[in-house]
Amino acid sequence: MSDDILVRLGAIIAERRQASPEESYVARLQAAGLNKILEKVGEEATEVVLAAKDATPGTPDEDLAGEVADLWFHTLVMLVHLDQDPQRVLETLADRFGISGHAEKASRG
Repeated sequence: MSDDILVRLGAIIAERRQASPEESYVARLQAAGLNKILEKVGEEATEVVLAAKDATPGTPDEDLAGEVADLWFHTLVMLVHLDQDPQRVLETLADRFGISGHAEKASRG
């Protein structure tokens, strides 16, 4: 599997933004507007929490993986809708390597 899957998916989402809402789920979400996209992000986040509660540590869980994939997808749709580059999120994560979570949080003020 490619390490750049999120970047590739972000590019596909940006392309599909121009498609017909009748032909593309992404285009339909984009046409529905930010509030609908945010509802989907919230819905998917809740489904991740519920799947995680039922997961067994150390055991692969397809339901949890699927729900996290749905959350990441809808989060990418949100970023693209807001004309934000998903690559910036990956860069932000990369910048945090080697920094303790406490130090990173304290740096935000």
